[in-house]
Amino acid sequence: MLPLVAGTLLITGVACLVAIPFGLGAAIYLSEYARPRTRRILKPALEVLAGIPTVVYGYFALTFVTPLLQSLGVPVGVFNALSAALVMGIMIIPTIASLSEDAMTAVPQALRDGAYGLGSNKLQVSTRIVVPAAISGIVASFVLGISRAVGETMIVLLAAGGMPNLTLNPLEQVQTMTAFVAAVGAGDAPHGTVAYNTIFAVGLTLFAITFAMNLVSIRLVRKYREVYE
Repeated sequence: MLPLVAGTLLITGVACLVAIPFGLGAAIYLSEYARPRTRRILKPALEVLAGIPTVVYGYFALTFVTPLLQSLGVPVGVFNALSAALVMGIMIIPTIASLSEDAMTAVPQALRDGAYGLGSNKLQVSTRIVVPAAISGIVASFVLGISRAVGETMIVLLAAGGMPNLTLNPLEQVQTMTAFVAAVGAGDAPHGTVAYNTIFAVGLTLFAITFAMNLVSIRLVRKYREVYE
């Protein structure tokens, strides 16, 4: 179980390093900098990425991202955690960006006007007024994106490899909990064997992790929620 948990956390962590900065940056741009016409075009285009089947992302990671990393001199094999994590980060950017932008848009314009009246520039208003005021929605978008990364199957099944590996090196191939369930549950494990029962143990662990993440999310959202009249 431990190599599967380590592989899941490794890929999720690298994916968050990609998705959270770019997703939050896209949300700030759409909410505070983009013109209304630009926002009407870019936001639906960004959300289209969320509708792409994950098997397409996995094939993209295997046939494009991995060869690209190899051409750049990164010592990765055909299957590796890094390419799967990078593409998974791209996949959850629309989720974080869209929900965060909705939370920022809900911040009253009076807060922005008050900050401008005190001499703040647009960057200060965006980062010191709007983001803290919308922090509960932003945290919820982060947790939702992380939960989706933890539960993703096809990208890691195609690009990360099928070798359980207790490592924190993203250049090696790993196996996540969801990839293990998909691989072992394909019908080759006889009923009643240890391998068959392990599927349910891994699934229960995955459920416990996502359930705990949602509990933490609810606590954080309630703690930092701002109510405006």
